[in-house]
Amino acid sequence: PRRLLRQVLMVELPRHIARIAEELAAVPGAVAVVLGGSRALGVAREDSDWDLGVYYRSTQRQLDPQNVRDLGYQGTVSELGEWGPLVDGGGWLSVEGTPVDVLFRDLDTVERWWSQAERGVFDVLLQPGTIVGAPTYLPVGELAICQVVHGQLDRPGSYPEELAERAPRIWRGKAGAALLFARGYAGLGDVVNCVGMLSQAILCEAHARTAETKHWALNEKRLIAEAELEKTHMLVSRAENSTESLISVIQAVEDILGIRSATKG
Repeated sequence: PRRLLRQVLMVELPRHIARIAEELAAVPGAVAVVLGGSRALGVAREDSDWDLGVYYRSTQRQLDPQNVRDLGYQGTVSELGEWGPLVDGGGWLSVEGTPVDVLFRDLDTVERWWSQAERGVFDVLLQPGTIVGAPTYLPVGELAICQVVHGQLDRPGSYPEELAERAPRIWRGKAGAALLFARGYAGLGDVVNCVGMLSQAILCEAHARTAETKHWALNEKRLIAEAELEKTHMLVSRAENSTESLISVIQAVEDILGIRSATKG
């Protein structure tokens, strides 16, 4: 696949977005506020929301979500830890009619995952909104590509060499296992679980490709396209509720991925 690079743009914040960013920076415990997501990368649509990350250090002062609620914006603010192990919580707010996603990030935790990523070590955590789960280096990628709006942050200067070396092998091992289970479900004529395993295999290969090209994967939203695996969309959509159809789709997906099903010893 082509070498994919994240290039951060210096985005001028609209007045009302700059205002809430300043207010978030003044929340007790906040050490930095950043712009992330599609706006920071220059790939936003006109209706895209604004992603503002609020970094704090739990070893110094825990962030209190009530202080964010007290800013008075319409929307919902979660408790810490409510959004799963990888996202420390946050809020979906409306600021003068503009959707703003606020993400809480414990910098102590992110820096620990950063240190692991430098050694090529990571975990894949079960995270709501993901199919294969989220690698712990995902927030490290967010730190690398974000635009700091308030405060100061140390950030990764480049994609870790050890991660680019080790992660593809790990992800492709997971893909092979998913394909093995897909074949098992195909034998039962279980189209839902078979397609679910195929989706996992495709996304695992996408993670492998982005890692070996030293491209930070930030989520699963555009991951298949970024890994140039769009042809798999059409294949998976062809799956029918029969063993013959499902096996045919599995074989076609394996050909595109260049991976064969793992085998039981």
